[in-house]
Amino acid sequence: MGFLYVALGGAAGAMARYAISLIPVKTTFPFLTLITNIAGAILIGFIVGIISDKENISKNYALFWKTGVCGGFTTFSTFSLEAYGLFDHKLYMQGTLYVIISVVFCMLGVICGKKLALIR
Repeated sequence: MGFLYVALGGAAGAMARYAISLIPVKTTFPFLTLITNIAGAILIGFIVGIISDKENISKNYALFWKTGVCGGFTTFSTFSLEAYGLFDHKLYMQGTLYVIISVVFCMLGVICGKKLALIR
């Protein structure tokens, strides 16, 4: 049954990620992937905060949101490919900035998400 929850959540997350990718942005910097990863980090932090606060949250709820939605929504493989592309095109400053901003802000996103879960 867990597979079904992961699949449904993954489909929802992937559709949300695709919807964001349709936003027209004219730049070589991968802003949409960055925004998606930060939003995903906030979401997973929030989910973890809710789950750790409640003892009666079902395992399927966690599978749907953490593994399914967040797994389908966040784009770490795309992030890695885009970072590689920036370095491969000798855009070292943009590549470095992209990697640093992604890691720092996604870590902050997890922290913010957990804190948001506490004030709900």
